[in-house]
Amino acid sequence: MASPDAAVMAEPSPMGPLARIAGVFFEPSKTFADIARRPSWLVPLVLAIVGGISITFLIGQHVGWERIVRHQVESSSRAQQLSAEQKEQQIQMGVKMAPVFGYAAPVVFAPLYFLLAAGIFTGLVAGVMSAPVKFKQVFAVVTWASLPNLIAAVLTGVVFFLKNPDDIDPQNALMFNLGAYMDPQHSSKFLVSAASSLDLFSFWIMFLMATGLKAAAGKKLSFGGALVVVVLPWAAYVLVKSALAGVFG
Repeated sequence: MASPDAAVMAEPSPMGPLARIAGVFFEPSKTFADIARRPSWLVPLVLAIVGGISITFLIGQHVGWERIVRHQVESSSRAQQLSAEQKEQQIQMGVKMAPVFGYAAPVVFAPLYFLLAAGIFTGLVAGVMSAPVKFKQVFAVVTWASLPNLIAAVLTGVVFFLKNPDDIDPQNALMFNLGAYMDPQHSSKFLVSAASSLDLFSFWIMFLMATGLKAAAGKKLSFGGALVVVVLPWAAYVLVKSALAGVFG
């Protein structure tokens, strides 16, 4: 039987926040194994909020809310039924409300998204697949797996600084999804919305989430099973979102 000292020596040294940030990108399996052993979520949650607020600030400073709202209203099929005066009133109302939602969304909706995703994944992994995971482990996995969004935020900021504001589509600033290459005026709103969800960063995050769930569940869950757990809710969300865009877009 191994001595207590040998067991302590066999336990990997805990990773600090900076090591985990780097490890998510370069050593995800090792890093999420550490996250599963010692779940924590404050650092990635703060980074997600700061990243979202930063993008909102850059949009207001370098693109302009009126440009964004006007583009959204004029590209909406419902707006075509409005008079010029009604359309302008809608735009001005949107300009007033957009910054409020822009700054509130990262603070309010980022934690809610993490909680909802962690709840769904915990239910599927522990309840359906009977793998031994705890909610705090899954919540930590979800928050750390969101770190690629910081890369997206940085790249988006670079685009805002380098491009002419008139040439920027804030919804597709990075052109990393299929919807960015479709003409919204001559394509189905359903298809454009669905294609916009086929995004490089979304796939990256889902891969990391599956890696984290596999690390938390151990041998009770295969990586393929973990990937199914992540992809199914995402696919359902994309389907509902696209259907709503097709009806109300």
